[in-house]
Amino acid sequence: MGTVLIADDHAGFRASARRLLEAEGHEVVGEAADGAEAVREAGRLRPDLVLLDVQLPDANGFDVASRITSSDGAPAVVLTSSRDWSDSIDLIRRSGARGFVAKSKLSGEALAGLLA
Repeated sequence: MGTVLIADDHAGFRASARRLLEAEGHEVVGEAADGAEAVREAGRLRPDLVLLDVQLPDANGFDVASRITSSDGAPAVVLTSSRDWSDSIDLIRRSGARGFVAKSKLSGEALAGLLA
């Protein structure tokens, strides 16, 4: 299993996602509460995956995903939200993200399916 950075403005979701992903064998190497911190921590920590909320207080996740995935050796990005964005395939693809998983459906298996 790979390393993960969780970027979400809700501390409760970050804690829940951390527990779930670590229980499934992922190593959560960091957390970020907004878009600027997500970009900074992705560059500093070099995770394999960034789990990125679509709606952050300082930026939208699509723009943040574009910034993270634009560099060589960039991590994979999977967008997440409590709102269903799965019908926004064009936005997701243009952002450079590998896909979208609803927060209610988050699991190691769901992430693996997007990263395969």
